[in-house]
Amino acid sequence: MALRQDPEKLHFDGFVPGTDAKVLNANLSSDYDKTYPENLDDVAPPYYDPILDRYTDAEDESLQCRNCWVSMTTELNLITRNPDRYSVITLVFFITYVIAQPPTTILTRFFGPRIWLATITLAWGVTMIGFGFVKDWTALVGLRALLGVLESGFFPGVVYLLSTWYRRYRVDEMGKRYSVFYLVGSLAAAFGGILAFGLMQMDGLQGYRGWRWIFIVEGCLTCLVAFLGYIFLISFPDNQKSRSIRFLSEEERQFIIARVNQDRGDADLEKFSFKKWLGGGADWKIWAYGLCFGCATTVSYALAYFLPIILNLELGYDTGTAQCLVAPPYAFAAIIMILTGWYGDKYRQRGLCVVFNAMLCIIGLAVMGWAYSDTRARYFGVFLATAGANANVPSVLTYQANNIRGQWKRAFCSATLVGMGALGGIVGSTVFRSEDLPTYVPGLSVAMGSQVLILLTVAALTLTFKANNKKADRGEKVLEDSPSFRYTA
Repeated sequence: MALRQDPEKLHFDGFVPGTDAKVLNANLSSDYDKTYPENLDDVAPPYYDPILDRYTDAEDESLQCRNCWVSMTTELNLITRNPDRYSVITLVFFITYVIAQPPTTILTRFFGPRIWLATITLAWGVTMIGFGFVKDWTALVGLRALLGVLESGFFPGVVYLLSTWYRRYRVDEMGKRYSVFYLVGSLAAAFGGILAFGLMQMDGLQGYRGWRWIFIVEGCLTCLVAFLGYIFLISFPDNQKSRSIRFLSEEERQFIIARVNQDRGDADLEKFSFKKWLGGGADWKIWAYGLCFGCATTVSYALAYFLPIILNLELGYDTGTAQCLVAPPYAFAAIIMILTGWYGDKYRQRGLCVVFNAMLCIIGLAVMGWAYSDTRARYFGVFLATAGANANVPSVLTYQANNIRGQWKRAFCSATLVGMGALGGIVGSTVFRSEDLPTYVPGLSVAMGSQVLILLTVAALTLTFKANNKKADRGEKVLEDSPSFRYTA
């Protein structure tokens, strides 16, 4: 710990314990300031949460494994009697997921991340186990709806929690953490298809079909991770009464708050005001960030749902090979995530990273759709599309986190952002239709159009940011209720 002994008092450079963090302009200790983020990662949430998030998608793994999909739809009569049943089961999750976003994000602050996130994870683990014992499709609809409610509090809660611990664009801070948070989940999702294929080999064990074992086993793993989460998750830095942050001394805790306040001045918790929370919706930029996020998830969800099927039916790989070929593109996406996160932190660039990823995705989708004669070229297109779409998820998260202030506006933005991401999931889960085989041109066209929309939205935001920053520099305007705040283009 980079503390210095002073004849009068113990202090960080320029920081005296007890100083009002709201007005603090600390000359922070450079040694500790550099090592603090890495030291905090030993106990902070970024590397634990995506693994937990991964197990929320266990039911999607059954959809990715074609043999499992056929087995489940046949046993539950999802398609043979009424083709709309499968669509209802797929979409009902997103309906409750979107509706429950705002209140569940507030509950993260009310109950604390440790209790709230671990509790809802345990609940959806039990729900996932229930998937393995359903007798008809209506029970599946009800469980999917319940899962949407439970999962709605997780992703925005984590996004909100991370934003309270790290600064906006110090090298290897916020951008890197969002990237690591999402990429670990992406890698787990990539290998989850292989896991699903492996669990399918339990078909017939104890009289249960393989698709049921996927839900049962991964539901049990989710419950296990929930217990681990209760042990290792930490609370918000301003919650001095929380037992989960007692590894910090009071001086260290105030130092952390001072860093964030020096960066954007919103580390201290404001008293909850419904008007102030809902007032965030009056800022059009909040919805612009959500639009970018929804467009990014349109492609990432589409690839998650349909990539194994595309590799199997369109590119001609057998089911086992198709499941294995899903993993390498996500590994490549992980590299792009880290690089764009590092670049954005180092050079204070956010919009440029989003634009780069969107263009990478467009190129990949074009190669996937129109390189008809070369299977290897189309698989290369899968790499580019997967990398661009998935790398843009943490890039957009960081983009919005850098350009808002206030605890409750941040909570509102986290909820709306992830909620609109779920709407992107609805689009992504429906655009690749079986009747469009073998080219999937309509689905690819919608996916490419969503990336073009990202480019246009970022262009509009960039022009607005630069114009407002110039006005603030001239003293003509105060941005986000702070004279020192400037937008990050």
